[in-house]
Amino acid sequence: MTSVPPLYILRHGETTWNAMGRLQGHFHSDLTDLGRAQAETQRAILGARDTDGFDLVSSPQGRALQTARIVMRDMPGHLRTDPALSEIGLGEWAGRDRATLLAQTGAADGFALYELAPGGEGLDALQARCSAFIATLRRPAILVTHGITSRMLRLLLTGRPLADLRHVDGGQGVVFHVVDGRQYRLTLGA
Repeated sequence: MTSVPPLYILRHGETTWNAMGRLQGHFHSDLTDLGRAQAETQRAILGARDTDGFDLVSSPQGRALQTARIVMRDMPGHLRTDPALSEIGLGEWAGRDRATLLAQTGAADGFALYELAPGGEGLDALQARCSAFIATLRRPAILVTHGITSRMLRLLLTGRPLADLRHVDGGQGVVFHVVDGRQYRLTLGA
């Protein structure tokens, strides 16, 4: 992979569907009180960093935009959206209960569901989408995205194989700093 500028990558805060165990994909549910607090935490984490001159880019999906507006409200610059940062498509399974699907399909874990979802995007297509997005980056940026898309971006940026996706660290209310092919998990006070 060619040289990529420094990036801060954030997952949106907890949503009502996250709290209920429902898969979202391209569907929307609002941030919970905890989700808004997680976004405020991300805002504080970035507030302690020098982000002057960073592009501000979010997934166009509502939960990511809600998070981005909280995180970036005091930052200079224009927030733009890019559909490449959208969550992996889940086809017919969007909105369904994760635990029920795991039981019905016998899938080993939630990651397996992304490959099994009828009409879903699949991990190979997500990988291609994220690779194409990374190739467009010319300036340092703060990216607000989703759980699986965040993991895929960071997997690619750190040169790991697709088989490692389920082992890439996740989390809401944290910020991942990726620079020179290395990932750092930032939390308040760290």
